[in-house]
Amino acid sequence: MVSKARKPLALDLFSGSGAVTLGLKQAGFNVVGAVDLNPGACETYRANHPDVMLIEEDIRKVSPDAFSSVIPGNLDLLVVCAPCQPFSSQNRRRSPSDARNDLVSTAIPFIERFSPSIVFLENVPGLESSDVFGGFKNWLEDDGYRVSKPMRIDAAELGVPQRRTRMILVAAKGVSLDRAIDIAKSGKKTVKDTIGDLPTPPIGRPPEGHDPLHFARKHSALNILRLQHIPEDGGGRESLPLHLQLACHRRSKKSSFSDTYGRMRWSDVSPTLTTGCTDITRGRFAHPKEHRAITLREAARLQSFPDHYMFKGNAAQVSTQIGNAVPPAMMKAIGVSLKAALFIQGD
Repeated sequence: MVSKARKPLALDLFSGSGAVTLGLKQAGFNVVGAVDLNPGACETYRANHPDVMLIEEDIRKVSPDAFSSVIPGNLDLLVVCAPCQPFSSQNRRRSPSDARNDLVSTAIPFIERFSPSIVFLENVPGLESSDVFGGFKNWLEDDGYRVSKPMRIDAAELGVPQRRTRMILVAAKGVSLDRAIDIAKSGKKTVKDTIGDLPTPPIGRPPEGHDPLHFARKHSALNILRLQHIPEDGGGRESLPLHLQLACHRRSKKSSFSDTYGRMRWSDVSPTLTTGCTDITRGRFAHPKEHRAITLREAARLQSFPDHYMFKGNAAQVSTQIGNAVPPAMMKAIGVSLKAALFIQGD
């Protein structure tokens, strides 16, 4: 149980560009360490969290002892947000030999070394049915943790203006598991609430002094014409005349990619943002009104990043960092419950 005289300590594994760390800080945690392999994401992380000890390395090569200087005793919270691509429903080339399949288990040495009071895992729902997940859950129980049932949470219920269903698992030792999973829901925040105040962006790279993330992609003349035929505020490609439809779309009216070229709806949350979230050919990522895809700034807001959060890298790299992120507002809402549990004696 944590003394109220200090902030609980957290370690962020697979930290990416720092969205989980941001949410945890907002919830009142002291994030002291992080690990990630991606150079661009690590550059963004350092720009926003210079106070955190970040190790840029393959986690399989990182000794938990590397964090001994910032974790002098037991750890309060260990967060495990391993890359989800191997288990994603959008991954149509899943391979049992994918080296990322067992990354969840790389958290075990850190659990053994620091004996965290709470272990929190977040991933796509597809992980739940994998042998990797089952083995990790069994290991936690054998090590004395009380483990929650896997829970599916939609970020839209936690103050994120986006439909994003994730699976979470909480394991607790010495603290209240029931309190840890008592996550308060909040009212829906819409696309208009989130990006409706932004001005029409320049096309291409913005001029000096302009918001570096708020610029529109240079669409082809053909795609502009397509967007002009798609109704504002939620329209889709089914409205396109035959001569503007892609051949593959004419052949398959009900394909699994039916949201491509679709517009977001002002009065609703956005669809799930992906790494291609500023590309109208990759999903329902067209602006509700204007004839363009959403900008990086709009995507970042829809992921609940504050405007002051800095992203490093080119447009493609920033889009990937935004699309891969755990929404900070979602992590803050969860973090509030996890923090509360640390002040309550468990079984």
